[in-house]
Amino acid sequence: MLYLSILGIIVFSLVLIKAAGTLSVHLKSIATKTKIGGFFLTSFIVGLATSLPELFVGITSALNGVPNISLGNAIGSNIANMTIVAGGAALLAGKLKIHNHSYATDLLHAFIAGMAPLYLLMDNSLSRVDALILIALYFFYNYAILNQRNKEMHQDKTSMIWTLFRKITHPNTRKNFMYIFLSIAAILFSADMIVRIGMSVAEGLNISVLLVGLFFVAIGTSLPEFVVELQAIRKQDAPLYMGNLLGSIVANGTLVVGVTALISPIHIQAFSDYLVATLAFLLIFFVFYFFIRTKEMINRFEGFILICIYAVFVAIEFLS
Repeated sequence: MLYLSILGIIVFSLVLIKAAGTLSVHLKSIATKTKIGGFFLTSFIVGLATSLPELFVGITSALNGVPNISLGNAIGSNIANMTIVAGGAALLAGKLKIHNHSYATDLLHAFIAGMAPLYLLMDNSLSRVDALILIALYFFYNYAILNQRNKEMHQDKTSMIWTLFRKITHPNTRKNFMYIFLSIAAILFSADMIVRIGMSVAEGLNISVLLVGLFFVAIGTSLPEFVVELQAIRKQDAPLYMGNLLGSIVANGTLVVGVTALISPIHIQAFSDYLVATLAFLLIFFVFYFFIRTKEMINRFEGFILICIYAVFVAIEFLS
């Protein structure tokens, strides 16, 4: 039964990823029609779309009374995004030059957002007030990016928002919205099944649901980011690579955890596992930041190092 449960997580993760991919395509289509491109498009639209699996897993885990699965999934996904996703894509596709120095600043901002729930959890719990802080932080981060985009376009802010609204509600986008709603339905169903099966895996292996979220669920829900990162390196598209990575980190650390805690406040049940994951996130971030800041690139060797760090993290979690 345990093997069937793990197989079930894999199958429903694939369904979830396919639905998220369809959703991402149509969200990007709408974003393209509104003529918002560049870093905002990838950070907000693509970053949010690839984080929808984590978001819906968070919602369903909270509704099932096991929000620790979502907490583990959010932290585990951020760790996976900077190691097996960003590093694995570099290992397979080769190096990517990142010349824009502003990415270093954007990475620090994303780090602050990613660390926000870890800071608020210092008292071992995340209340609904903390959840509102995280959600507000998510929208503030993206508003800052949109505001920067507005300055680059030298366009009146009110005019820009009205133009976006008018184009989004245009009849040409109706087909996009139909696919979006169907994709969301598929995501909700598969996310609910992943949470239910994850609970049985935790019981079967006699481990905490936090660990299930950290690894079994996080790896599955991080596959959409991996596909995007792989394509970005192959196309030598640094804005797509960094925008998706940073957007996903921010969405997981603020919106995903915030929405989950708003539905069902989180109380840490496996503090030692949580502490190791927090320290791993700190270490991995600074290693990744060092690679980006000093060499202004990510290459196969650095990708290999990031994957090795993830392997050590897995070993420590399961052997400690």
